[in-house]
Amino acid sequence: MKGQMDTQFGKILIDEDVIATYAGSVAVECFGIVGMAAVNMKDGLVKLLKRDYLSHGINVTIAEENKITLDFHVIVSYGVSISTVSDNLIETVKYKVEEFTGMQIEKINIYVEGVRVID
Repeated sequence: MKGQMDTQFGKILIDEDVIATYAGSVAVECFGIVGMAAVNMKDGLVKLLKRDYLSHGINVTIAEENKITLDFHVIVSYGVSISTVSDNLIETVKYKVEEFTGMQIEKINIYVEGVRVID
């Protein structure tokens, strides 16, 4: 389902991929996030996605009344507090995506798929 807003001039439709790409670019700027992860369901392997494919690590669901649910599959830096990184990610993404879309974030789920040592 696409996000929809009505204006005096007509409707604005926002595709889920647009929201996923924007949310992914916001997420990788957060402290402790190395990148988005793609999980191969067949063999369970996790792969770090390049910047061009950030939206593949995010699932966006838009429910009734334009309420957004985001599922992030992330890889975090070694040695950071996952709880702190997750809280920062949630706050930052919630603020920026709501500001960007004009829609409300209902829920953000974070799945830590791996840890990377950064040189």
